[in-house]
Amino acid sequence: MLSTMQDEQLSLATLLRYAATFQGDSTVSTWTGDGVRTQTYREVGQDAARLANALRDLGIGEGDRVGTFMWNNNEHMVAYVAVPAMGAVLHALNIRLFPEQLVFVANHAEDQVVIVDGTLVPMFAQYLPNLTTVRHVIVANGDAASLTAPEGVQVHSYAELLAAQPDTFDFPVVDERSAAGMCYTSGTTGDPKGVVYSHRSNWLHAMQVISPNGMGFDAADTVLAIVPLFHANAWGIPYAALMSGANVLMPDRFLQPAPLLEMMAAVKPTFAAAVPTIWGGVLAGLQAAPQDISHLRTCVVGGAAVPPSMMRAFDEQHGVKLLHAWGMTETSPLGSVAHAPAGSEGDEAWSYRYTQGRFPAGVQARLVGDDGAVLPNDGVALGELEVRGPWITGSYYSPSGAQIDPDKFDDGWLRTGDVGKISPNGYLTLVDRSKDVIKSGGEWISSVDLENAVVGHPSVAEAAVIGVPDEKWDERPLVAVVLAEGAEVKPEELRDFLSDKFAKWQLPEHWAFIDEVPKTSVGKFDKKRLRAQYADGALTVTTLS
Repeated sequence: MLSTMQDEQLSLATLLRYAATFQGDSTVSTWTGDGVRTQTYREVGQDAARLANALRDLGIGEGDRVGTFMWNNNEHMVAYVAVPAMGAVLHALNIRLFPEQLVFVANHAEDQVVIVDGTLVPMFAQYLPNLTTVRHVIVANGDAASLTAPEGVQVHSYAELLAAQPDTFDFPVVDERSAAGMCYTSGTTGDPKGVVYSHRSNWLHAMQVISPNGMGFDAADTVLAIVPLFHANAWGIPYAALMSGANVLMPDRFLQPAPLLEMMAAVKPTFAAAVPTIWGGVLAGLQAAPQDISHLRTCVVGGAAVPPSMMRAFDEQHGVKLLHAWGMTETSPLGSVAHAPAGSEGDEAWSYRYTQGRFPAGVQARLVGDDGAVLPNDGVALGELEVRGPWITGSYYSPSGAQIDPDKFDDGWLRTGDVGKISPNGYLTLVDRSKDVIKSGGEWISSVDLENAVVGHPSVAEAAVIGVPDEKWDERPLVAVVLAEGAEVKPEELRDFLSDKFAKWQLPEHWAFIDEVPKTSVGKFDKKRLRAQYADGALTVTTLS
């Protein structure tokens, strides 16, 4: 028996029309360094129509890839909705990828047009001669004449292109399972892998983002979108904002703590999203120059584990809730969010907030042991996390067809590479990446737990833990420490600080003090580079007896 329901496609064109019509007074604003430039959603809809007309004139049709090489700004938001709404596929290029990786992903995706921010033209110009499928480059917020293109590539001004187009467009009705956008993994091992999002997956994901059990923002909020639009589907924020009517504040290239705090003071956003390294810098900035940021109702933090000490500091010193979340490029990315259960208070509530959060109804999850057996959700058993659901990828993109690598997929489940445990009420606690967990004497030591504990020391700004070879124990932890400004501390003091938090055999004996923890293109600790520095003798290591 079939239902009587209408079979309406979950199209991003429908979402764009809704936002431009019924949430038309909501705004997207870009920080300029001394203020904001603002568009209403109604005006975003008009510019999206102009951009769609311009792209069609350049030969872009359904399924064609349009890249962006941009900061978070109004023009990027317009592209985020215009490209998929016209039936093309948005490919937000990660401007922080290594050059050879950037060239690889643009060619692998077969981008035909790239929209480039004017401030990034010098960087993009280095890549353009090697982009084999690009035929048009559109320069926004800059001088198109400043880009010298190779033969066969035309350069256009974003402003001039849009000015020549009507502000209406007959957006097609596309199958909701059609490709809407694509992002590539950061490629810390091997070539980056392409994930293709559908209209349906983005729509369903946006509904989860704005739900109370997700990020929970609504039309009364102003969302400071620090997370780059090229990072993991922008965490779903652009589409969730259009769906909810939330205002969006885009930081553009001003991503350092001082300008972020300046824009907070000027605009007073109520919600924000960024990786932990951003919030660590903001916290240090607040310690140096106190400022009221209590207008921030919630700050979602993902991409890496959040040290409990950082969560406590924001909560107790500034009245701001850091909301821990977990996800991946492959999961659109919302996988779980750490809201404490109703009725929990005090230490019990904190114990839930420290986890990676509870899975929503749209994400199925299981733990798998080394022998392939599914483990119980008892809050004790540790295994590799596998997930599946309507906004989780079932393969990687290839021009020749979907790639289902058995190292990444298991009978329809995505193998995340994360090791953790799941409580009976569905809360995920990750102890490590499978490649980062330290196996010492046949027992596991969580590098994440050690990092979070070390960062709790007042003299420590950042800490990264890797396993290093040991003749007796196979591996032992090495802690690379970045000191807080003006601080001094000895390894013995740090190990003593950990002594009541870990078993004696888990306490690290190898310590190194460094200026900065190497980061990946999306702001995560790059432990591969840290291991290489250790192997090359580039780290000065103190070994305690």
